[in-house]
Amino acid sequence: MTKNYSTLRHTVWLPYNFAVGPVFFRFYEGLKEGKILGNQCPKCKKTLVPARTFCPSCYVDMGDWKEVSQEGAIVSWTVANKPFSGMPIDPPFIAALIRLDGTDCSFLHLVGGFDTDTLNRKIKKGTRVRAFWSTEKKGHLMDIQYFRPT
Repeated sequence: MTKNYSTLRHTVWLPYNFAVGPVFFRFYEGLKEGKILGNQCPKCKKTLVPARTFCPSCYVDMGDWKEVSQEGAIVSWTVANKPFSGMPIDPPFIAALIRLDGTDCSFLHLVGGFDTDTLNRKIKKGTRVRAFWSTEKKGHLMDIQYFRPT
């Protein structure tokens, strides 16, 4: 059987703009002010960060907004050693699921503030971390530059 096709390598760059909507707009505005905002389900009382439009457990519209702790614990983490499309910074870097104190879900962010050679001594499940803010805030998730072990 003969091969009737060929494979070509091509990189596609597809920049785009998107509307974040009222919930993420308020979440990002809080980041611009140096605050991490979550919202609470009026039914099950779970506090979610990032904020949501509706509770994924109860399917009701989320209720009150509140500023949450800037400290929390690492739930899981990985090291990115190879470049990939859309990466937030050049590798190597650590991406972690972080559960902020007083919240009921984890969110993905960077962990930094130390030499990556000491990685295995610094980072474990349960490691306590605190938000380290960028000096220039733009209303973007990267306004938190990274979370640093405490």
